[in-house]
Amino acid sequence: MNLTKREQDIMNILWMADQSLTASQIAKSKEELSINTVQASLKKLMSKGLIKVDQVVYSGTVLCRSYTPCVSLAEFEAERLARSFSQSKNKMSVSCFVSAFLDREKDSKSALAEIEELENLLKKRKMELKEKEE
Repeated sequence: MNLTKREQDIMNILWMADQSLTASQIAKSKEELSINTVQASLKKLMSKGLIKVDQVVYSGTVLCRSYTPCVSLAEFEAERLARSFSQSKNKMSVSCFVSAFLDREKDSKSALAEIEELENLLKKRKMELKEKEE
């Protein structure tokens, strides 16, 4: 999913926050963001399903919405990478793709942990596919 620069800025702010944020809090966190830009971008991000209203809170004496991401940064980037990978003209196998990432890992403990996690994910996915066939 492609985001505008402003949408990406807002998502980064929300991903870095330890709590949901109001539009005015988001606008104050980055100098070049105006409240109007933030509000318009929040609307677009909600329509894309990337954020949701977490709660209604007081900002001074005014009630306003606070927003939180619906997906983590890791999930978003993984989906973007998967979409780019699947749309590539030079079709590459998933195993070749994963192998290339594993080859980049220099720390053997980290590589082993990644391989173990992949094995678990593959086993789970394999079971799901087998159940679907039955």
